[in-house]
Amino acid sequence: MSNKVEEFLTAQEEQDIVEAIRVAELNTSGEIRVHIEKTCKGDATVRALELFHTLKMDNTKLQNGVLIYLALEDKTFVIYGDKGINDVVKNDFWDNTKNVMQSHFKKGNFKQGLRDGILKSGEELKTHFPYSDTDSNELTNDISKG
Repeated sequence: MSNKVEEFLTAQEEQDIVEAIRVAELNTSGEIRVHIEKTCKGDATVRALELFHTLKMDNTKLQNGVLIYLALEDKTFVIYGDKGINDVVKNDFWDNTKNVMQSHFKKGNFKQGLRDGILKSGEELKTHFPYSDTDSNELTNDISKG
């Protein structure tokens, strides 16, 4: 594996992003994950869906997992929400989050783009999937890499 993925974020930046996921998930029963890889070899949405299954993100009780997928060399990213989310939200649900992330990414502020995207995802999900005392963290908050 190329060092490009490993060097994309410093250890501290990774910790900041994991913390952002933890904070975002305090608002919602939704589960948020980030996956970073060098290139996606094909359609990014199709790849995000593959990873969604590989990472067992489709196993959440309310089908409310969200994968933020980045392919570095392709300069592309996808926010992929599970069926439970897509069944109750409008088609443009993720547009604001994507726009926030893209504006940071264009300036090279990847950590800030990811953090803001994660926190915004948590806010967006809160409306439809509020946090409850019975929630458990069903998926790890760690960043996965390909």
